[in-house]
Amino acid sequence: MFSMAYLSGFLCAAALLITTAGDAAEIIGGKEVRPHSLPFMALLEKKAPSCGGVLIALNWVLTAAHCDGIERVLLGVHDMTKTNKDPCQKRKVKGWFPHHFYDNSSMVNDLMLLKLDGAVKPTKAVNVLPLPSSNKDPLAGSSCMVAGWGWSSNKVKKMSKVLMSVNLTVVDRVKCNSPEYYDFNPIITKDMICAGSDGKKEAGTCLGDSGGPLVCKGNLVGVTSFGSRKCGHLPGVYSFLSAKQLNWIKNVMKKN
Repeated sequence: MFSMAYLSGFLCAAALLITTAGDAAEIIGGKEVRPHSLPFMALLEKKAPSCGGVLIALNWVLTAAHCDGIERVLLGVHDMTKTNKDPCQKRKVKGWFPHHFYDNSSMVNDLMLLKLDGAVKPTKAVNVLPLPSSNKDPLAGSSCMVAGWGWSSNKVKKMSKVLMSVNLTVVDRVKCNSPEYYDFNPIITKDMICAGSDGKKEAGTCLGDSGGPLVCKGNLVGVTSFGSRKCGHLPGVYSFLSAKQLNWIKNVMKKN
């Protein structure tokens, strides 16, 4: 398994197994978003940008558990070369709360909460995407959106300067576990969502997109976890924010 955590380490040193866990990935087959139209997007840094995240409360960011070692969170970013200018807000990470049952080989429970050292100020460019009260399992064939600053090409091996997004089609788990796709390596569980190309072109997340949001019908439904070594070739896999996972998130935030 090619972990996104591996990628972020690679990014720091210089800059998804067939699977790739998402610690840094760009959007394949997508387009640049209108600046600050996704004010909940967070850019996560170690020594360099390495993952994405979602602002779910003024001092909490949700990301993937394999995005370890995050030191700083940037909000209100569109162009990564302009993070020292308004409307960007920067916060250090005060607390790291990976899911207590996260497993980096099977990629189950690939979720982590980051507590910021101070609340952000809500603006047009920086705002919360509230957790839904519940999530229904998205139906196969339905469309969802992903976003991030990860690789936008398998040939140009660097993160995107600007925030990108793409719409993906949800793929049935049985199909995603078939030999044509992941062949149970790893097992795509009920706590994961497969989503990728509609068949017309390659599309999906890539290195650097890990931890970013999967949004379906306006609701935060998942977090980018892993994908194929050739980004966009197979559907990507996302940690599903089921009732169980939503309860875990709420309990961690309440206790801390």
